[in-house]
Amino acid sequence: MTTSFLLIIQIALVVILVIAVLLQKSSSIGLGAYSGSNESVFGAKGPGSFLAKATFTIGFLFVANTIALGYLYSQNKQASVVDKMVEKADVAAPVAMPAAAATATKPAEETTK
Repeated sequence: MTTSFLLIIQIALVVILVIAVLLQKSSSIGLGAYSGSNESVFGAKGPGSFLAKATFTIGFLFVANTIALGYLYSQNKQASVVDKMVEKADVAAPVAMPAAAATATKPAEETTK
C-alpha cells in the first residue's frame, strides 16, 4: 500500500517538475548556465524567481521520493512470494518397524525356506 501511494506521488512530481521546467524563461546560453555566469539559475545571488525555487523544491522531493521507493522495493525484494503462498504442514516421518513385526509381514514363501 505504501509503495503504491509513493509511486502515485512520484508520477505527480514528475508531471509538476516537467511543467515547472517548461514554464521557466530560457536564458539562451545553453550549457554555459552551469559555468558560474551571472545569468545562471543558481548564480552568485542564488535562485531568483519563484519558478526556480519551486523547481528546486520539487526536484528535491522527487529525489527523496525516489530514494524512499528504492528502499521500500529492496525490502520487499527480500521476502519471497512462495513464503506467503505455501502453508506449513506438519508431516510426521515414518517410524521404523521392530524386527519381530518385519518378519511377520514378509511373504509366506520367504519364511518357509
